[in-house]
Amino acid sequence: MNTRIPILKLNNVLIVSIQWELDDQTAIQFQEDLLNKMHETAALGVVIDLTPIDFIDSFIAKVLGDVINMTGLMGAKVVITGIQPAVAITLIELGIHLNNVMTALDLENGLDKLNKELEA
Repeated sequence: MNTRIPILKLNNVLIVSIQWELDDQTAIQFQEDLLNKMHETAALGVVIDLTPIDFIDSFIAKVLGDVINMTGLMGAKVVITGIQPAVAITLIELGIHLNNVMTALDLENGLDKLNKELEA
């Protein structure tokens, strides 16, 4: 299955809602697509919503951590929303630190938080 994750643009922010468990190929494609979209749009922020995801494996966790770090390197702020308990545990157990990443319970709160941060 080679399904692409939709990346929506709202003003100067990209919104990604991951709706299904990712396979390795989809995760790598997502990483590439997001970075290209950021470059094309000069987005200042990215919200990645993980609400439907209740499990990630070590490869997907690493790709997610890499995406977050790469997004920061490209000058955008990142908010991760909807992290489920098992996903949080996996990220920490694998040593994936989201130090400079804002988090929020849901997409709406994540957008609010990101917009406030971008206005500051």
